[in-house]
Amino acid sequence: MSKSIFYHAGCPVCISAEHDIINLIGQNNIEVVNIGEDRKRINEAENAGVISVPALLTPNGNVLHINFGASMVDVKG
Repeated sequence: MSKSIFYHAGCPVCISAEHDIINLIGQNNIEVVNIGEDRKRINEAENAGVISVPALLTPNGNVLHINFGASMVDVKG
């Protein structure tokens, strides 16, 4: 994986964090995944270790959980 992946669920906390992360890392270095809209990516996020969103998966596989917005249990509904 060459880019970081930013997973979020579309809530205001997530959108704010998305803007900050893009400003810090740069649009070309990150893939933004709204799992509230793209629900087929939920399993991918969980398999990577995401337990709440917003979260950033780094290229070396570390998950950085940012500003607790929603647990994956809540996102899956």
